[in-house]
Amino acid sequence: MEKYWYAVYTKPRWEKKIAEVLAKRKFENYCPLNMVQRQWHDRKKIIYEPLFTSYVFVRADESQHTELKNVDGIINLVYWLRKPAVISNEEINTIKKFLNDYGNVQLERAEVHLFDTVRILSGPLMNQEGNIISMNNKLVKVALPSLGFMMVAHVEKQNVKVISKNSDNYAISR
Repeated sequence: MEKYWYAVYTKPRWEKKIAEVLAKRKFENYCPLNMVQRQWHDRKKIIYEPLFTSYVFVRADESQHTELKNVDGIINLVYWLRKPAVISNEEINTIKKFLNDYGNVQLERAEVHLFDTVRILSGPLMNQEGNIISMNNKLVKVALPSLGFMMVAHVEKQNVKVISKNSDNYAISR
């Protein structure tokens, strides 16, 4: 059977533990870690915390779903339209590249919007295409619609080229 990326929902603050357990059980997995600086009263420290709280991505086939659900700490697979949500390889690679190129990434819950399709001309996201959720000053929001989140990056306006215009800029409700 062909393997796909799925998101599993974990107990709170168990993301790293689940990633370790899955690796020991020979499951390919990805727990995106965000590098953030934390301030304590006496010092600053760089720490790595999960980008998606209570989520870990796992590459598995359908026959392994029951085994995944039986892992201590995994509550369930994430479902979309009553089926386990399949995450594309491109989205996993985009998350990896984004976290590699940017520190202190922030997530915002988002509805899917239809906007102009653009290509980024230079910088760490060079040649990436996508739908721009919003553009304000230098801030471009890149959507990952199947996850229901968007990652936020600062990209110079002159480094974005419109590929196709869409005059129906409105939100799509799920």
